[in-house]
Amino acid sequence: MDRPWGSPDAATAAVRLAVRRVLSDCSPGDLVLVACSGGADSRALAHALAVEAPVQGLRAGAVTVDHGIRAESASEAAVVAADLAADGLDPVDVVPVEVVAGPAGLEAAARDARYAALDEAAERHGAVMVLLGHTLDDQAEQVLLGLARGSGARSLSGMPAARGLYRRPLLAVTHARTRASCEQQGLRVVEDPMNRDVAFARVRARHLLLDLEELLGPGVVAGLARSASLLREDADHLDGLAAAEVDALGGGPWPVEVLAAIPVAVRSRVWRRVLLGAGVPAGSLGSRHVDACDRLLTHWRGQGPVHVPGGLLVRRRGDRVRIDPRPRVE
Repeated sequence: MDRPWGSPDAATAAVRLAVRRVLSDCSPGDLVLVACSGGADSRALAHALAVEAPVQGLRAGAVTVDHGIRAESASEAAVVAADLAADGLDPVDVVPVEVVAGPAGLEAAARDARYAALDEAAERHGAVMVLLGHTLDDQAEQVLLGLARGSGARSLSGMPAARGLYRRPLLAVTHARTRASCEQQGLRVVEDPMNRDVAFARVRARHLLLDLEELLGPGVVAGLARSASLLREDADHLDGLAAAEVDALGGGPWPVEVLAAIPVAVRSRVWRRVLLGAGVPAGSLGSRHVDACDRLLTHWRGQGPVHVPGGLLVRRRGDRVRIDPRPRVE
């Protein structure tokens, strides 16, 4: 079947090809949603979905999340929704959310609210897949932020191309190409001024990448994204080894000798898994908690328990380590 709107330009062809590849995992009649903020990346992605989905016998819809952080956000979301409906996407949902900045900051709170809204929309409509507009540039920013935080291989491996219902078709496509695609097709782009606010770490990382490209030459963004891909393979392998160790350990308390014998690269992942399994909130668990727990094995001096998020204590008694609820204060 011929695709509408004629032969695309090179940028648009790259975006459509990326979407076509992801949609090949679907079955005729399936509904695929796209998360669209109105920016160039998600707008080019949404338009490509509107073109490619009918060719494969799929239904295509969109979700625009109104974070409500700025007074103009509701009217902007309505404009984006109208453009998406004009593309032929159906359903098109505008979902308002409440964003309350917590200890992790406004960006993290907005992200959590956005994914909760997308999860709910996917379940409500019975979607088999939700497309996200992250590009090669976003992947490079993620790696750069991970480097700045001193993160391990999992964080430096960037964003996965697929996780659960979510797919990121454009991780090999640059932002320059998505913008060029929008310009070539005459697609309206709604820019969020917060994407230019250097108060946010991701925006500062974006500016730094531009400086690095100028100082070190072109290829920095692609190189960081390529490093993420390589590290993801390593991290996946180490996570698999950690999962096997946790299965072998069973429920606590755990023998110190057995834990200490696990290689450090795997043991740190074992700690994360047992802590999360015990009820530590994933968003609150940091490397400092894992390191403190590991010192119960490697630098034992009779110290007291390690306090971890979720109201839990990790303690060593003799040759055993266990996780217990923190005693209630009467």
